[in-house]
Amino acid sequence: MGLYEVRTGAESYGHEIGILLVDCSTPFIPGDVGNASTYSYPVLYHTVQGCSLERLINLGDETLTDTVVEAAKFLEQRGVKGITSDCGFMIRFQEAVAKAVKVPVFLSAMTQLPMVGATLGWSRPVGIITANAKRMTPELLTIAAAGSAVKFVVAGLEDKPAFRAPILDEVGPLDPQKIESEIMETAIELQIKNPEIGAILLECSNMPPYAHAVQQATGLPVFDFTTMINYMVAGNHRKKFDGIF
Repeated sequence: MGLYEVRTGAESYGHEIGILLVDCSTPFIPGDVGNASTYSYPVLYHTVQGCSLERLINLGDETLTDTVVEAAKFLEQRGVKGITSDCGFMIRFQEAVAKAVKVPVFLSAMTQLPMVGATLGWSRPVGIITANAKRMTPELLTIAAAGSAVKFVVAGLEDKPAFRAPILDEVGPLDPQKIESEIMETAIELQIKNPEIGAILLECSNMPPYAHAVQQATGLPVFDFTTMINYMVAGNHRKKFDGIF
């Protein structure tokens, strides 16, 4: 073993992924990006102070850029091997943060959109289920598409009461069974209206707990924050193959 130097500002070591948290109050159940038991590796959380859901989603406040960048640098200094967030609308800051740090950055599940589109031959659209379709602007979708020819259709949960209350309005308890029913209903409706879709992409970091149910309901591949984060971790930990030839 080699020698180890103290990392400036570090209180603990060995964190695989750094996760930027929106400044909000929402229950994070297992499977949620904000629940540490979702992962089989250590993660480090850091709240972006002042980055409320109102400013991030409803206002699209670009003045948050410097604050988000500084929060990412904080995590990088503490030794994380990659940086993500707990809101798909953080795609707005993807480029700025990626340019500011030296570790891989994947702030939004939406960064998977071009890859998923490529797997569908650019011909079949990706069905995007978002927390708020009214706020998923053409600008954000253009950022996510990253110049690719990906096709997509969008459905939102902003009018679903079981989802909206605890997650968007930050009031009341969270009922996973009711939210699962709402997301499944949304996915099925999206598929019926657009039978050509070839995959589902869940934008919101609160949605991975329901990915299995969505897949069972639609029969489609389902991508979300956890597929993205696990993909990046796998890239950082390649293992030697040991088999038979």
